[in-house]
Order: sequence, then C-alpha cells, then structure tokens
Amino acid sequence: MLSPEAFRDTYPPEKLRAELPETPIGSLRDVQFLYGKLYTLATTGGGEYASYLTPDAADGLVDTDDSLLVVRVDVSSEPALADDAVGPVQLTRYTADLVQPVGHCKYAAARGIDHSITHQAGQNSDPEKLARYAKERLTKWPTDDVVSDVAETHPEGWIIDRLAELGAEEQTLERIEAEVIDELGGESATALLTVQVKTERDGEYRWPGEIDVFLEAMRQRKLSKLVTKNKANDSSGEATDLVTETPARTVGTAEDPQNYYLGKQLEKFPGLDIEHAWRSHPISEDAAVTVMNAETFVEACTYRTFGAKVYCLPYFFGRSTVEKAYKLYNMLYRVTTEDDEQTPIEDAYKRERDENGYEENTLRFYVAAVMPHQMSRYDVFGETLNGRLHYPKELAIEHGRIVEHTSAFNTDTEWSPPLPTNEKWNLLSENRDRLNAITTGWYFHQTFAERDDAEAEADDPRIEVLINVLSGEPTAVELLLEEYVERIITEQTSDEFDGFPSLLVASQFAQLCAMADDELELLTMNDPQKRSITDEPTYEEYTMSAPEEILIADGGHPAAAKLESFIEQTPALVSDPDDEERVNDQRRGAFLLGALVGDIGSYQEYSENRSTTLVDQYPVKSISRSRIKKVTQETIAKTLTYTRAEKKAGKSYPGTKAEHIVERLRETILNPDPGEWTLDTDDLRFYYALGVTYGINDHPDWDQIETDDEPELEEEH
Repeated sequence: MLSPEAFRDTYPPEKLRAELPETPIGSLRDVQFLYGKLYTLATTGGGEYASYLTPDAADGLVDTDDSLLVVRVDVSSEPALADDAVGPVQLTRYTADLVQPVGHCKYAAARGIDHSITHQAGQNSDPEKLARYAKERLTKWPTDDVVSDVAETHPEGWIIDRLAELGAEEQTLERIEAEVIDELGGESATALLTVQVKTERDGEYRWPGEIDVFLEAMRQRKLSKLVTKNKANDSSGEATDLVTETPARTVGTAEDPQNYYLGKQLEKFPGLDIEHAWRSHPISEDAAVTVMNAETFVEACTYRTFGAKVYCLPYFFGRSTVEKAYKLYNMLYRVTTEDDEQTPIEDAYKRERDENGYEENTLRFYVAAVMPHQMSRYDVFGETLNGRLHYPKELAIEHGRIVEHTSAFNTDTEWSPPLPTNEKWNLLSENRDRLNAITTGWYFHQTFAERDDAEAEADDPRIEVLINVLSGEPTAVELLLEEYVERIITEQTSDEFDGFPSLLVASQFAQLCAMADDELELLTMNDPQKRSITDEPTYEEYTMSAPEEILIADGGHPAAAKLESFIEQTPALVSDPDDEERVNDQRRGAFLLGALVGDIGSYQEYSENRSTTLVDQYPVKSISRSRIKKVTQETIAKTLTYTRAEKKAGKSYPGTKAEHIVERLRETILNPDPGEWTLDTDDLRFYYALGVTYGINDHPDWDQIETDDEPELEEEH
C-alpha cells in the first residue's frame, strides 16, 4: 500500500480528480465506494480491472521464498510448454512489483478456483497438491463456463482456447506434475500458482495482468457471483446506479464489507424476491466490486465493545475534492498500518490537535453498531452519517471541567467539597484522557448496569448511548437514571463491594452534568418532570488557592453554606414556582434525606464504631414514595438521640446535629405529605443515593486545614 507521500506523488491533483466520484457523500454506500476507490488506487493502481484484484489475499506471500509457482506456455503456434532456458515450470519469489502483473483475484470458497487464472494455494500445501493446482491452470480455469463464454466473444479468446487444448493432453499434464515436484524438491510450500504465456513467435512471455482476455474473464467470473448470490439465477437488470447515479447494469445483494445489505436482512428487503434484488438496492457491477474493496479500510475503522462491532468511518462532508481525498487517505492509511489501538475519532483528534490539519466542520463519521445474530444475520442499529468529532471531544472536555474545575468536586474552604474525587477512578480524577473512554464505551461501562458482554443484546443501552454521543443525538435522562440506579443497587447489595458506592454515584453525577452541557445537548426527557435534570448546572469555577488564602466561613457553619450553594447551583434541586407538583422539591427532599443518612451513618461508623449504620439500614433499593416519610422520621429521631448524647458528654454546639440538613427536611418531607408525590422511583432513588454520597463526604477537609497543634492557624481563627 502506498504511503501518503507516495500516494500524492503517484496521483497528482489532475490524475486523482479523474478517479474520484462526482456525487457528494450521502449514504453508507458512498462512503464504502470512496474507501474502495482509494484502496484500489493505493494497492493495484487505476484502470478498468484494478478494482477486481485482491492484493491483500496473498499479502503474506510478498517477498517470501518459493511463493510463486509459474506454468509457462507458448501459444504462438501449436500450444506447448516453454522449452527455453527457464523451462516449463518456474518457482520464484512473489514480489511487490508482481502484484499487478500476476493479477490475482481471490474467490473465498472452500472448493472453488479463484476468479483469476492465478490461484492461491492453502498453507503449506504438499507438492502433489500444488502440482494439481498447477495443472488446473490449463484444465479447470480455461474450461469454466464463464471463462469459455468470454473466450467466444473476446478478440483474444483464442489464447484461452489454446490453453484448454494443451490442458487436454495427458502427456503435458504429467510433465507439469513432474516439473512442479522437482522444483519443490519434495518440500511443502505456500504459494500462488499462475501462468506466463507467449502469444507471438518473437515475443516475450507475459503475465496474466498483461493479457486483456485473462483480465476480462476474471472480471466476468467475479461478476457472475454477484448476480447468482443467495441461489438467484441472474439477479441483475438495467437501473440507475445508486452510487454514481448513472444508468448501468446493476446487481442487488452484492457482498458488503459490513455484511449489511444481504438477502437475509429482511428488515432491509421486506418481501424480497431474490431475482429482482437489483430493483430494491441497485448498484452497478463495477461499483459493487469497488465497495467490496473497501473492506481493509472499513475493518481498520472498527472496534469491539459490549459484544458489538462499532463502525466509525471518517469522511469529509460534501463532494470529494482532491485535498479532501488526500486527507482522508492519510487518516485511513494511519489507522490501517499503525498499531496504536486508537479509535478513528481519537486519531483524528490527535492529528487536529497536533497538526491542525482537519477542518472539524467538514469532518464526519459514519457510525453504526452491528450485532452478529446468527449465520448471515446481523442486527444493525444506531446508524448515522452525522457522527462528529465535536461531540465526544467536547463531552470529554466538559467532564474534565466538571470534576477538576468546579465547586461540585472542589473546595477552597476548610470544609470538604460536595462530592468526592479519586485519582484511581477514571471519571473522578484529574488529567485523564477521557476521549478514549467515551469513544470505546468504557465511559458508560463504568456507570451503567453491568451485563454479560458474551451474551450482549442489540438493545443494550450502553451501545445506544454510545452511538448517540458519537452522533450528537440526545439520550433520554430516564434511561440514564434507570441504569444508574440498577448499578448502585447491584454494588450496594453485592458481597464483592464493601460499603456504600459513593465513588460510583459521584461518577454517575459527573457524567450526568457533563451530558447536560447546553452546547452539547446530549440529554432529553420523555417526562416533563425530568426537564430540570437536563439543564446545565451552574457550579462555580474553582481555582486552587494558596494555603494562606483558604477561605474560612464567617458566621454560620461552613457545611450549611456548602449545602445551600450546591442546591442552588443544581437545577434539578431548585424550587420551581411554575411547577404545581413541586417535583424539584420532591427530588430535593430525597437528596436531603440521603445527605442526612450519609452524615449520620458516617458518624455511627467513625464515632460509634458501628458495623451497621443508617446507610446499611436504609439502602437505595428500600427507598420509595410510600416509605420516605417514615425513613425521614426515624433518621431525624436517630440524629436527635446522638445530639443529646453528645451534649451529655460535654460537647457543646448550638442546635441539632446536622441542623442544616434537618431543618430543610422538615420543610420538604415531614410537613408535606410524600404520599402525594409524583416523582418516579428511579428519580427518587438516584437523588437519594447522591444525597448519601454528599452526606458521607460532608466533613472538615483535612487536606485544606492544619492540625490543632499548629498555633499559627489557631491564632487566625
């Protein structure tokens, strides 16, 4: 395959322009056709028959010893084996400069001969088998029905006829067998088998790629398979090619690099009549073959996640220009030849960042996930042509901003931030490359309900949201809450996890906030009650203060100020006077209850040495509208008990323990009747879990303040 530099040299602008399609990219077939055209140019060159060759099939044989076995025939008069110094059989090396002259066209069939007269033998074939294949260059291929039909009408058809005549001579075949075995010296080999033919008395022996009738016969053999696919007799007809938009002989269910448009894909071809498949999906013969050649580039732009195969095919929006083609070839060449395990999106972003070589407003990605269902059946879902680098890149940046630079996860006071961070957690740490996590789906694997990827289903919500993010489509917040809650409950009840999964909940919330970014618009809602969850939070930007600049709360408890600020900057928790059902108040009530449970639970664990705390007593799965008032009453009662106990022990502080939470709970749950709440269970439970995480993390920030034995800070107090 040509390097990008060699590609430019080989195909200067005027030459390349003549090879590019004139129609703009408007479908998957257009993308595949462009990929196939670029691949053909880079491997077998231009010309009428270039797209029919399959250089990758024998790529492993290039420049290896004993990799090309040639039967040499003279048909300039009476057909006979060569009698020159080289002899009738030659064992040589298959080199890069022989790829086009040898003209190999693979036919992937267990017991079939290749489309070309050149045939690829199996791995380490023994001499007898190779001798049989060598003889078939004169027996089986020239007498094939399609090849014979070509010979009848082509001006050079007599060459094929004379090969067949020679192949009918038993003595000739015996000599070929003996010569092959002698050349191999009794050793097995992996090789291509082909012919060289002398057609003029004073001429040279020519390769198949230099003889037009061989190439035309190869072409017709390959095309014959396209019209007889799925047991059709002749599924072809005159129609407008959907790729080039010109009248042509078209075929229906041609092979596809993505196994997408197949005869058994009934959702694509309802009520399909195999003989008339070309009417349902007309693609010209040459375009179909070019599309098939896209496989190498297409496969390089795929990766597996959640048991599915994700296709992420870059292209440039609009008509194909020379500069766009050069840039696209650069991208495809790199992802095909470089083993850096980056997704195409990551590669494009890296190049844009390092070289500023791509115009993001024109770079697009065809995105789809394909789930193998059974033999020759594939579920395709989430398909879009509008994938853009913008969405996953900006989501990664926004997530980093939320965790690293806002007051939701950071503090410059003596009190802890609302939510925890952790350097060992991808979604809660600084300076992480989250673009990889997003494009591979790991971003959602960390927060969604766990599933067995070996038994993945086409409706896996992780795949649905992944495809949505790559294409900029919004995801219903209801789906996220359902997945979040299921994962929280699983971890809280599993023996594999110890304690409340606060880092998981914090990760989920950071993800929810990032997807709610106003510019990305990656969240939507089916239920109007969820509208405020889809609004972007307004957390203050955080900049690390120097130790001497740490803010100390002046008047009132710092925990109260922190709670007030967090609620006011979280749209889902702010009172909405226009909402008659007071949904945000209900959600805030669930959050405050969780905060109190987390706060008192931490107190029980660290001050009372309790192995079972309120956090364990009231797990997420136990919270519902019918129970929330009772849980609130019991939790406040427990809070008052600890308040009295501490006062008896001589600890003096005004009011009730965790008073900043208790007073708010009285207003939101104890006085109203939660029995009339309309908040659904997933919504209720997620914000309760968020509150528990908040409460567990609600304590002095020992990383920000100095210890009691340092008088300098005490004097400042």
